[in-house]
Amino acid sequence: MDSDISLPSHRRNRFYHGAAATFVANALQAVNFLGDRFLRQSHPSLSAIEDLYRHSMDSAFSVTEAFLVTGAPHASAYYPRDFAWFYPDVLDPETIMDAQDAVRRVHLLERSVRLLLEAVRADVVTTTIVPAGRGRYLGVNYFSRPSDTLLGILAGLQQMLSAEKRASSYLAMSQCAHAGRLLLAEYSGDLKRAILKLASELEPFDADGARYLLCDASGPRSAATDTRAERRRFVTNACVYTTFTWSVQLGILDETELKRLLGRDLAAYKAGLLRLFGKDGYVRHSLDSPAGTPASLVSLDFVGVHRGFWDMNDASERALFAATTDLIIAEPRFRIPSTFHFFVSTDNPRIKMIHKIAAPAYQGRSSWPTFNVEFADRMLDFDEVSGCETYRACAQGILKDIRTATEVHGGYQELISEQGLKYRTWAYKGAVAHSWFPRFLSVWRRAYGTPLLQWGDC
Repeated sequence: MDSDISLPSHRRNRFYHGAAATFVANALQAVNFLGDRFLRQSHPSLSAIEDLYRHSMDSAFSVTEAFLVTGAPHASAYYPRDFAWFYPDVLDPETIMDAQDAVRRVHLLERSVRLLLEAVRADVVTTTIVPAGRGRYLGVNYFSRPSDTLLGILAGLQQMLSAEKRASSYLAMSQCAHAGRLLLAEYSGDLKRAILKLASELEPFDADGARYLLCDASGPRSAATDTRAERRRFVTNACVYTTFTWSVQLGILDETELKRLLGRDLAAYKAGLLRLFGKDGYVRHSLDSPAGTPASLVSLDFVGVHRGFWDMNDASERALFAATTDLIIAEPRFRIPSTFHFFVSTDNPRIKMIHKIAAPAYQGRSSWPTFNVEFADRMLDFDEVSGCETYRACAQGILKDIRTATEVHGGYQELISEQGLKYRTWAYKGAVAHSWFPRFLSVWRRAYGTPLLQWGDC
């Protein structure tokens, strides 16, 4: 039986941004990251996947947590984008262990989304929110203005609203959906204002005799791969398009309002992005990157986000996806040898000096299990629509190797080094990403047809 969920009483939080807030946030984060690197205590080693998962869920959704976070060293700050990229399936009933786990997840998701919406109302739409004492939060951009913060907030709302549509006996799900409807009604105006502002920031970019709209034509915009310093990236612009489409689906905006700002409807806007970044027959990661072989010009983050940019029912999109996927699969430099662990890219990208010093391969020649999970899920999307088994074996290989790495390393890793080890440098130590684990289980179920772990509500 579910425990009853009562929404937390509203307490006015205060948000700060600007030069002073950034300075304080940077100091707090520097202490946290370096402290984690050198002071993180080791925990008793577990190896059974079920034990690891239980430990991760107890950690990620502990009643002492104030917000849904990745895990150390990121756990002292909130990253709105993560709701779209890294934990879109925390309410999947097949990943929930029991009624108590369901209640904890719903509580934490609701609290997290509410805080992000409060930040939007305060006009703090940043990549990162750093707590600075009771009820005080600092908005800071790492390492440029965001392209996917609003996307993450909408993803969190979507997950709440769709909770009662899932096949589940947990009472918490219907309560979560009710809470989502209340939040959407309360903050719809604030979201509308922020999304229209994002639309007004798009810049014209002329190429091949046509005019396109990009969020990063003149300077980088942050996305999930935020340390990459290139401009004119596919992933940042795909995130913006998805933000617009989700805002229309949620009733926050009418498409005609966007059309007036963009000078085109959303279908034409998306077609332009695909034409611009896919003109060579595959999705080029960045128009700002130097010339190279096709495999060196693509990045694993092209897969976008769950139920986001890609429409596999469109034959031209399927062809573009397949061509890019085939480049990645066929290039030996894109993966750890003898595994299905794919790197973010074949080479380390252009990055800022702080990353060259502290973590040079952080979003280049390192393997992120979560991006690999999304890669596998898009492969399954392709196979499902095309009616063939083109990529299922590869998707299963990806998931099998992630399971092995999780068991070997004692937890679900944020990223894995080029040598197949936990990623760490003199200054940085990758997180054990507890909250990303449910998404892996959801895609495993889809790839193999049976759950990796069996819980009572399945």
